[in-house]
Amino acid sequence: MRQGVFRRDFRPSGAIAARPAGGSMMLAPLLALTLLMLAAATYVVYVLWPRWPSAAVALDAPEIPITIGGVTFDIPPAAIRVGVQRRPGAHERVDLAFLWPSLNPADTAPKPTAPEASASGTALALDRIFVTISSAGDAMGPDERVQTIYPRYAEADPASGPEGLAVLAFREDSPYRGEDLIYDATTPENFLVRCTRNGAGATPGICLYERRIDERADVVARFPRDWLADWQKVESNINQLIEGLRPAASKPAATQP
Repeated sequence: MRQGVFRRDFRPSGAIAARPAGGSMMLAPLLALTLLMLAAATYVVYVLWPRWPSAAVALDAPEIPITIGGVTFDIPPAAIRVGVQRRPGAHERVDLAFLWPSLNPADTAPKPTAPEASASGTALALDRIFVTISSAGDAMGPDERVQTIYPRYAEADPASGPEGLAVLAFREDSPYRGEDLIYDATTPENFLVRCTRNGAGATPGICLYERRIDERADVVARFPRDWLADWQKVESNINQLIEGLRPAASKPAATQP
């Protein structure tokens, strides 16, 4: 009995136990999936791992090259309002401030105090112009909005504004209620801004002047509506400011007399 049992359970030392045929076939895909998951986890950790931001450029440093939407600008660090934007390289947007009418970077001067109401109830004059440069992306350009969007919401007839300007109000049932289109009555394509109206007391109306650069970057300048009393100077200074932010190589050559 014992010998029979021994013989029934005995296997020669060289024999190999049978294994399921599908085991080795499943091992390779499982290993590949594990490696893929490890690679994905490593990438996520790398992207989300906190890093010390690079040191911001000093305010008194020379102009730094900044690329927005593939367009290069040379920007004085003292004009950049947000510290983390004060570094060269690619950005989605930068926010700038300049003194008016000198166009010097605003951070070279003391910060302005909030406008206070005067005895007549009007705000004190503001002395800064704010500029935002951002990537255009797929956004509709300023000229296209003038042609296709604004006419849907504007009143039928413009009114007279400061000398040489026309004021076209937006309807009160429109997304632009409380705003006006103000433009050169003779050649609207030369000068056009969208402005809020002056509010009660010390609340000034604000105008937006927009330009698209090389079809890839949008420049928006914001200034008080009251400056339109001398709108030719406003137009000249804003164009001078924008051109001054472009590298010398991108500016048109001066015409020789």
